[in-house]
Amino acid sequence: MTIRLVTFDALHTLVTPRLPIYAQYSQTFAPYLGVLEPGLLKQSFKVALSQVQKENPTYKGDPGAEGWWSEVIKRTAIGAGADPQAVDSSLPQIVPSLMERFSSRQGYKLFHDSLPVLRRLHQMKIHTVLISNTDTRMLSVLKDLEIAPYLGSILLSEAVGIEKPNAKIFRLAFSMRSESVPSEMQGGVHVGDELESDYHGARAAGMHALLLRRAGPEGDGEHKEEGENLQGVRVVSDLWGVVKWVEQQTT
Repeated sequence: MTIRLVTFDALHTLVTPRLPIYAQYSQTFAPYLGVLEPGLLKQSFKVALSQVQKENPTYKGDPGAEGWWSEVIKRTAIGAGADPQAVDSSLPQIVPSLMERFSSRQGYKLFHDSLPVLRRLHQMKIHTVLISNTDTRMLSVLKDLEIAPYLGSILLSEAVGIEKPNAKIFRLAFSMRSESVPSEMQGGVHVGDELESDYHGARAAGMHALLLRRAGPEGDGEHKEEGENLQGVRVVSDLWGVVKWVEQQTT
């Protein structure tokens, strides 16, 4: 077996928030809503994000991603105890500020191994693609963090109208492959931090998959479910583990 394509998730795989998302929300909320309790804000964001993802996948509707995130931001603030009237009146200032913040290196940073590993795979003549359930601002983030040139294609759910774990988005990565990448899904491996969307989604599509579980604080943001069953799941503790696995398959 020869691996010629590695696809990556974005958030918590290649990039991570510069500060926890709830902390960055807190900084932006404070001038308008006062200081909200961090624990409540963290939980409220998680609930709001999950609700809106279920109600409106792939950022559909009007006005697209900004309206989608506006609803997440509103529910997060109110859920953390902010006055609903104050939230409504300040959203026109808060939403653009947060949308801009999370469009660049102001909101995100690379993991220490992201750029070196992408460079290494490039040297190995391995084609790389990003597959992310995010809106199109992620493209600006990747460009600002200077890793976009190392990704042959970038598939964002808002742009393509498909979300992981739908097999179509993984197959789309193969349809955009270079001539050196075989058409068989077994010629590729997907890497991400979400057990269902990334690992099981890729496996169901016929690809190999590696689940990322970083040790220590770097793994804090990963999508982990309480009591998740990792039996039989291929797990790597950093992105160099991806390189090692690819090398093992091609020896």
